[in-house]
Amino acid sequence: MRKMEDDWYRKIWTLDIQDQSWVEDTKRQVDFIIKTLKLTGNERILDLACGFGRHSLELARRGFEVIGVDITAEYVAYASEQAEKENLNAKFHCADIRRLTFQNEFDVVLNMADGAVGYLENDSENRKIFETISAALKPGGRHFMDIMNGDYARTHFPCKMWDSGEKGLTLSQFEWDDASKTLIYGQKDYRFGDILSKPEFLEGNPIRLYTLNEITSDFAALGMQVKQSFADFSGKKLTENDIQMIVCSEKRS
Repeated sequence: MRKMEDDWYRKIWTLDIQDQSWVEDTKRQVDFIIKTLKLTGNERILDLACGFGRHSLELARRGFEVIGVDITAEYVAYASEQAEKENLNAKFHCADIRRLTFQNEFDVVLNMADGAVGYLENDSENRKIFETISAALKPGGRHFMDIMNGDYARTHFPCKMWDSGEKGLTLSQFEWDDASKTLIYGQKDYRFGDILSKPEFLEGNPIRLYTLNEITSDFAALGMQVKQSFADFSGKKLTENDIQMIVCSEKRS
């Protein structure tokens, strides 16, 4: 596959993503966030690259004050409309994460389903997401991140994987550029009842993947300390052979 243009992350998102199988797991993911971070319901939460607001809205339904930020206007409009319909304490802003100016304002910051981590043009730009996280958190505030494991990619890619949900199947193709630590990701979706055509992957999304050691080092330089890591939302211990990586960190007081 060839890489899409550097600013691919600004252009590809639509509300069709709501039909993806992984969206079906939102409530369980929120349960795990609350349990793992020992949240009480009084925390103010910032959801970075919030998409159409699935985690933000679910947290607001449970009584949290939530701010969601995403670069896709269609997502922000949808999430805002849902929050208004349900009279939730959630606000949504269409913005580039790198341009945010929050300072010591949030008890919790989230980057879910990648949360745009690794999506930007180069390591310097990607680091700005980490800087935004650290700046936005209050001292003692916590960060929860759900991304792909760079250690897994290095030893298991290239490959293809199928995933099944309630509405259809997804075929994912993973290619790997080891020099830049970049995944090239392609995806084909098939709804149940449709005739499957032969999948062709002509281009893919370039995503810089991080190892736990890299996250630990980058966060330490920004006054953050990694506290826990998991392989999934059941709390499985993370290893190099797990494709998913959940990292919980804390901003030093």
